[in-house]
Amino acid sequence: MTDRDYVLGTHDEEIARLGLQHRVWRTPAIECWQKAGVGRGQKVIDVGAGPGFATMDLAQIVGPDGEVFAAERSNRFLAIATKACTERGFTNVRFCNMDLMNESLGVTGFDAAWCRWVACFVSSPATLVQRIADALRPGGVAMFHEYSDYRTFRFTPRRPALESFADEVMASWRAAGGEPNIGLDLPVLLPAAGLRVRHVRHHIFAVTRQDAMWQWPTSFIGINLDRLRELGRVSAGWVSEVRQAFQDAEADERTVFTTPLVLEVIAERQ
Repeated sequence: MTDRDYVLGTHDEEIARLGLQHRVWRTPAIECWQKAGVGRGQKVIDVGAGPGFATMDLAQIVGPDGEVFAAERSNRFLAIATKACTERGFTNVRFCNMDLMNESLGVTGFDAAWCRWVACFVSSPATLVQRIADALRPGGVAMFHEYSDYRTFRFTPRRPALESFADEVMASWRAAGGEPNIGLDLPVLLPAAGLRVRHVRHHIFAVTRQDAMWQWPTSFIGINLDRLRELGRVSAGWVSEVRQAFQDAEADERTVFTTPLVLEVIAERQ
């Protein structure tokens, strides 16, 4: 598979969006890592590391005596992540170019693994979960943030064009072999791979245009409209309608945006 097989692309604009997305969701991620007991000296896997934003946070947390194994199949993302880690002086990160649908992680005995918004894009989430479990030591933990109800991507007052956009996003992921609501399946997939669920919670936020998190739908909608058009899934007229609906939402002081429901799971290898 090539970088162009990524549903959302790997271009500069998407890399910038992923950086913004990580900043917006960084606090829930770090809270999850703390809940799981990730700390100094540990060996942690970053599954689907992308351009390395979470990788660098994890590298700082585990410190020079720890290790982060960053697995990513996009050569472009890996190049960006490697450069960023080098510039920041992280020597405790090991990068590996791999597609977990075709090969195992190739490591064992790790203390923890972090997987955010990866299972929703792969063709076999069960295979992904098993690969993660196989790489952990007994007692090691797998940490997931995955959507469990993407349809909560909502604006109020309701705007049909923006609801159509959310529907098309889900349809495009499914057309590429993914499942946007894969979080619903994790409580079944994890025990089947020998992982005992020890913590679950949901994350959902309601934000207005004054909130910092508002930047997330702004960047997501803009880039995804271009991507959907590039993929030939939608018409130029539909794109214009959605853009106008979002502009109207931003101009309306009553507008509240609700984020897609994210399921957080921490599971322990038996």
